[in-house]
Amino acid sequence: MITVLVVEDTPSERELIMNYLRENGYAVMSSANAKDALNKAAQYLPDVIITDVVMPGMNGYELCRSLKKNPATKKLPIVLCTSKNQALDRLWGMRQGADVYITKPFTREELIRAVKSVCL
Repeated sequence: MITVLVVEDTPSERELIMNYLRENGYAVMSSANAKDALNKAAQYLPDVIITDVVMPGMNGYELCRSLKKNPATKKLPIVLCTSKNQALDRLWGMRQGADVYITKPFTREELIRAVKSVCL
């Protein structure tokens, strides 16, 4: 079973993403902030990480860079899921190490397609 780590500071958004994933057969774990996510990623090595960008403390771009610098987590696929929808935001996210960039609001199908695209 594919395990997904969801990193989202807004509880309702986190629950929505987790529900979409569970309904599609994924095992899910979550973090409310990037620092906790770094620890969970290194400890559990999920198959994919979905992260918000705008979070207090460490943002999603910083999380991407930290994950990609760590030899244990550098190959983990990352999906950025954010309200930042400008072309420059997308470009910056991909340069930080994201594999896929989707914007909010997203559909269930968009989210699942993004996860499938990095888990093949």
